[in-house]
Amino acid sequence: MSTPFVITCLIIGLLILLGGLMTDSGGWYRQLRKPAWNPPTWLFGPAWAVILSLAGWAGFEAWTQSPAGVTHLRLAVMFGATGLLHLMWSPLFFKLRRPDLSLLEIPFLWLSMLAVIIGVVRISTLSAVLFLPYLAWVAFATALNLAIVRLNAPFEATAKPSR
Repeated sequence: MSTPFVITCLIIGLLILLGGLMTDSGGWYRQLRKPAWNPPTWLFGPAWAVILSLAGWAGFEAWTQSPAGVTHLRLAVMFGATGLLHLMWSPLFFKLRRPDLSLLEIPFLWLSMLAVIIGVVRISTLSAVLFLPYLAWVAFATALNLAIVRLNAPFEATAKPSR
């Protein structure tokens, strides 16, 4: 395992941790109207832990199966962009209390994830398959986000951020 891979993993992990720290499922979130098929709040943590572990394994698999150099840089950029876009969703939804804006961000995340899958499939089919649950969960989260927007809109630009 090379130092750039470890550094890339640590940076992506830090971005995801920051996103988790910006997730407050407290009072404001509990008061939102949600669809009947909304999973219980306690399920999100374990689901993300499994999904992101599989994504990490996908990154490791792609990194170790690919030639060094440009391919490693491309992998770092693809996984890093996905991590950054993953990070951006929580502050939009929870801190700014703008599910409508977070819904606009999701297609960029989804496309970055699709780019990862397409980018790694020739290197490692296993890597691409390991990333599919992440893509599926974000598709589900998109439907949930859309339902929350529809049930609770409009959201005001001056919504008081949580502290």
